[in-house]
Amino acid sequence: MDRKAVLRRNIRILTWFFIIGLLISGATAIPLDAEISLLARWFHVDGNANANAPAGSSSSSPASTEVTQWLSRVQTALTQTKQNFPFLFYGTDWLALGHFVIAVAFIGPLRDPVRNRWLFVFGMIACTLVVPYALIFGAVRGIPFWWRLIDCSFGVFGFVPMWLCHKWAIELESPL
Repeated sequence: MDRKAVLRRNIRILTWFFIIGLLISGATAIPLDAEISLLARWFHVDGNANANAPAGSSSSSPASTEVTQWLSRVQTALTQTKQNFPFLFYGTDWLALGHFVIAVAFIGPLRDPVRNRWLFVFGMIACTLVVPYALIFGAVRGIPFWWRLIDCSFGVFGFVPMWLCHKWAIELESPL
């Protein structure tokens, strides 16, 4: 296989990785209550626990206690919101749509990575913006720092394939 064919294949693989990541991330924004219930069961969170009190956990480590307390608080908030203000979940439906639309945009680089390499730059910019956005707005909204780091990881892990694809698209454009 010649170098250009390898570059095209690698770009296609990483672009699909990015698209699938966007689709999964978007899809998880819709069933929040089911997801938090699953996590709560996995971490043995007592659904009836006070949102600010330590939740029942099979582990007594400080990290585990902090995670279970956070999950209990989130589960309580989601349950109360679903019961009293279900229309607020419409915002996460639109968040999901945003992910889906961005994923569709990356069909362009799948078809022609050289002509559409600007989308890789767009992807890198978007991934870079995830970090300050998560750190700043997470702090404003009272999200624990460790959770904000998880959110930041999406930007970091998304940036790498975008950077590689951009680099390879430039290489594809130049004569070998």
